[in-house]
Amino acid sequence: MERIYYATDSLLTGTDIARALVLYAEALAKAGSSASVDIPTRREDGSVGHAMFLVGPASQLVSESEDSEYPELTNGELVDKLRTATLLLGDAHPQSSDSDILPGDGDLLDFPERP
Repeated sequence: MERIYYATDSLLTGTDIARALVLYAEALAKAGSSASVDIPTRREDGSVGHAMFLVGPASQLVSESEDSEYPELTNGELVDKLRTATLLLGDAHPQSSDSDILPGDGDLLDFPERP
C-alpha cells in the first residue's frame, strides 16, 4: 500500500495506483495541463472509499510505502489508463497500454466506475 500526502492530509491506496497517479501528475505538470482523477482509497476502518484528485502544474503529491493490515487495493484498468495518459503527454516513465484516452486541459478522464 502507499500513502499519498497532499496539502494537509493523506490517503491510503494501492501501490500501483499511487505510483501511476504521481507519475501522471508529473507529466501533466510538465505539459502545463490538469485533470481530475478518481482513485480508490482504504479508510481507517478498512472499508474502501474514493477520492477525487485534481492533478496538474500545482499538484504537490508525495507517495510513501506503508504497511497495512488490509488487502492491497488494485485497479488494473485505472492504472493502465493513468499510464497511457502519461505516455500520451510524452513522459517515458510508465509502460504502454492499449487504452485510447486522450488527456486534455482540465478534462475528467473516463476512469472505471466506482464499485
